Amino acid sequence: MRKMDKKAKDILFKTYWQNGCWTDRDARSINPSDFEYAKEKGLMFESLTISHDDCVKKIIEIANGIKAEDVAKAFLSSLSSRRLDLRSGIGSFFIAKLFTPHIYTPVISGHSYENGKITHTSYTCEICRDLKYGIVGHDFYENEDLNVLNFERIKWGGVRHGDLIYTFFDLEQFSKELITEPTKEDIEIFKEILNAINSCKHGDYPSVLRDKLKDVPNLKSSKDERSIILEILACIDVLKPASYDRPTASKHDWTYVEFWRGEDKYNVETVNKYFGKYLE
Repeated sequence: MRKMDKKAKDILFKTYWQNGCWTDRDARSINPSDFEYAKEKGLMFESLTISHDDCVKKIIEIANGIKAEDVAKAFLSSLSSRRLDLRSGIGSFFIAKLFTPHIYTPVISGHSYENGKITHTSYTCEICRDLKYGIVGHDFYENEDLNVLNFERIKWGGVRHGDLIYTFFDLEQFSKELITEPTKEDIEIFKEILNAINSCKHGDYPSVLRDKLKDVPNLKSSKDERSIILEILACIDVLKPASYDRPTASKHDWTYVEFWRGEDKYNVETVNKYFGKYLE
């Protein structure tokens, strides 16, 4: 895997995150020379303008050039190395494989109101929306900030797997990586994650499993990082709900893993598909 330049990473992080929280949008600034340095090291980027149709086309092209075994290796390798950006790729790869070539097909996604009157109507692509869990696909992306996407990707393992532009960016970055074999420690961590999943009881919510991951040996992680691990495992169907007709917590930030419960355990077929060679 490519070694991440520490100075460039610090420049990226300080742009969006200071004192343990997000930097206010109005306060975000970066020295031009710092930006050029981070850009040269491949951690910051110029803004992107691209259409939905070109984005879908590029996603399919990039995904076709990536091997499933490489995204699996990268996910496992991230567990001990804490290269969370490598963890993200398997989710984007799984989503990309759901795509078929299509053009932007607008459908209303919501309204904004003022005094009971509609002041704004937002749209998304109907075909993207109707993919598994729903993908947010806009007609046109103008001056899209790729740097905040990269920050989230490196810090947490990605938080926007349901966005078309993130799928494209994540796969494009992943395709540049040299993926190495996971270590014995990586494989043992993953086995312990599977054991934690299987130890869940009937009716346990995802938050219970997230807490269990705190006790997985050698898995150094924050609460938010553990949340993303569960979201990625749910995105690729390792954590597959037996039913989507279930009550959910009144307050939660889950997307893919929302309807998973302890009795669902893990999907053996998917685990074997991606990781079977490492579990023998």
